[in-house]
Amino acid sequence: MSSLLADILRRHDRGEAVGIYSVCSAHPLVIETAVIQALEDGSPLLVEATSNQVDQFGGYTGMKPEDFRDLVLEIAREHGLEPDRIILGGDHLGPNTWQAEPAEQAMKKAEALIESYVRAGFTKIHLDCSMPCADDPTTLDDSVTAERAARLAAVSEKAATEVALTEKPLYIVGTEVPVPGGASETLTEVEPTDEAAARATIGAHERAFRDAGVGEAWERVVGLVVQPGVEFDHTRVIAYERGLARGLSQVTEDHDGLVFEAHSTDYQTSQNLKELVEDHWAILKVGPALTFALRESLFALEALEAELIPEERRSNLREVVEGVMLSEPGRWQKYYHGNQDEQRLLRSYSYSDRIRYYWNVPEVQAAQERLFSNLSETKLPLPLISQYLPLQYQKVRDGGVSAEPKALVLDHIRSVLKDYVFACDPRAEEARV
Repeated sequence: MSSLLADILRRHDRGEAVGIYSVCSAHPLVIETAVIQALEDGSPLLVEATSNQVDQFGGYTGMKPEDFRDLVLEIAREHGLEPDRIILGGDHLGPNTWQAEPAEQAMKKAEALIESYVRAGFTKIHLDCSMPCADDPTTLDDSVTAERAARLAAVSEKAATEVALTEKPLYIVGTEVPVPGGASETLTEVEPTDEAAARATIGAHERAFRDAGVGEAWERVVGLVVQPGVEFDHTRVIAYERGLARGLSQVTEDHDGLVFEAHSTDYQTSQNLKELVEDHWAILKVGPALTFALRESLFALEALEAELIPEERRSNLREVVEGVMLSEPGRWQKYYHGNQDEQRLLRSYSYSDRIRYYWNVPEVQAAQERLFSNLSETKLPLPLISQYLPLQYQKVRDGGVSAEPKALVLDHIRSVLKDYVFACDPRAEEARV
């Protein structure tokens, strides 16, 4: 519920170095991992769907907002996580998917998108109208972006009233939005948002909300998306340098109840994440790093499978997913450049992890299930676990993780989430000492 999020942000506003991480993934194994981690921590779980993953037409996952909600709640129920500890969020909600259409046409679809999310019970709404549409200039003024965000907020407020949500939505705004899923070009540095630009964005949105008659909703704007200077491309991570963002980090101190939301925090070190929270990026978004870890563990299991299972019975997972990506290149082709060998490596190993778009393809799902089935039917030798999944090996030896394929995958994904737990919860730091 949004009150759980509001409570964490109030504590941060009072000076506690606390935050919350947001799991931005629709993959069931990633969501299951996050549920297990929340149970262990006794914490709320924030899970977000993005506008291209999930929309009123189904998105690339085939799920509408109510389908995504039901998926998360069903996984939570299976593990005993109470639904009132789950916060559902919508990320990049706006005309993003329809940028090739005229602005008014795209905005009408964005209105229907927002309404579908709110009616499904999503209570954290990122209003993102920063992208130009077909008949827009290349760069939008803050005033235009803010007016469109306020227009969508009005739709959200109306839908929340009509379905009698027990708690009105909390909103995130901001125009300094990193590219979803990481940059497609090679990066050498990323400049943090200019302090004056951040203040101008806040002012433009507040005026637009009040002019649109949704001043009450402005009081529930809890976060601003700004660029702290973090990003990743295919092979490189730009690490957070707090000295470069020192002036920017002070902006929220002039606005009670407002924190920063950091996108593209994937692959940052645990210490960098902790510093981001301390510097008022109290909401940390993570997505590709989780499915990157998923891919690592699945490929490791397939290597283990090759040692244990006769060739005619193997899953051939990597071959299957590579074949699907080559036959359906729309999700990676415009991002991965170079010769054939370079593209082949990027399809599997890029930090931007475009392979994540293909795990729900039926042939790939069947191969993954075959992999799990094959390895569940035989005892996995400890030396092979050590060879291919060394992070999990010691936990298996200690009895903390079962030597079962799915358990090994979930634990490998948790190794990423634990960096975020360390950053967001001071108790986690104490436990590590």
